[in-house]
Formats: sequence, C-alpha cells, structure tokens
Amino acid sequence: MADSKKQSAGLLMFRRGSVGVELFVVHPGGPFFAKKDNGAWSIPKGLIEEEEDRLSAARREFTEETGLETPEEGYVSLGVITQKSGKVVQAWAFEGDCDPNAITSNTFDMEWPPRSGRKRTFPEVDRATFCSLEEARLKLVPAQVEFVERLEEIVNS
Repeated sequence: MADSKKQSAGLLMFRRGSVGVELFVVHPGGPFFAKKDNGAWSIPKGLIEEEEDRLSAARREFTEETGLETPEEGYVSLGVITQKSGKVVQAWAFEGDCDPNAITSNTFDMEWPPRSGRKRTFPEVDRATFCSLEEARLKLVPAQVEFVERLEEIVNS
C-alpha cells in the first residue's frame, strides 16, 4: 500500500435530471488554482486520519469542504485511483442534490504572496457545480475521470 500520508478518500454526489446524470464537483481554493479550470476540479476529498475508516473520512471531508451533511447509507464504491502526484484516492458515489452556490468550505492559511511574510486565509474549496458527465471529464483532475467512467457504468446497468 502507498504511503499513508498520500491516502485520500472522497465522495462523488450525483443527481438524475431531465438532462441526464449530473455530477457535483468542486474547485480548489487558493492562489495556485485561481486561474485554472479544466483539469483542476475534483471530487470533495481529503486525507484519511490515522485509524479512521475510509468511508467515514470521505464523509467528513465532503462536509468540511462543502458544509453539506452526507447520508448515513446509500454509497456505492467507485474503487481506487492513483493521481499523477502519487496520491491514492478511494471514492464512493451517492445520489443527492444541493445548491452548489450555497456551499461553505473550511479554510487554510498560507504565506501569500510568497516570501512576503504575510499570512492569508483561503477556502479549501472556492466554488462547486453540477455538470454533465462530458463536462466532468474535462473539468476533473485527469486521474479522477476514472470515477466518472465507473459511475456511468453503474448508473447505466
């Protein structure tokens, strides 16, 4: 198994509507991602704490990054992927709905601008949206597109 510091767990919320299946994805906050769009979005996810159950970690991270509560049950495993950085991500999907404009994310502090000696606070997630499967394939970090493929197979079976 990979280094435990690089183990993440996340949730992919989806809804079914008149335009088909839509996926809930989030954009990372902070200055490094401010001008990045396609290939920068993610499912809500984060690091697994020591001795924490993976699904519990995914649910906790989803709530921390979006301010939304998660259901007690109804999760479907989407398996594991490895991102370009080497980070291993395990994900589950669940059916749900929300107003993406109403999310509230936890924050992080960092020195910005670099070497300025000033700390600034940024949201971990600065925006969220529901998008079609096709849009998700463009927006998501490339390795996470595998989750889209797996979910599509599940909802179409």
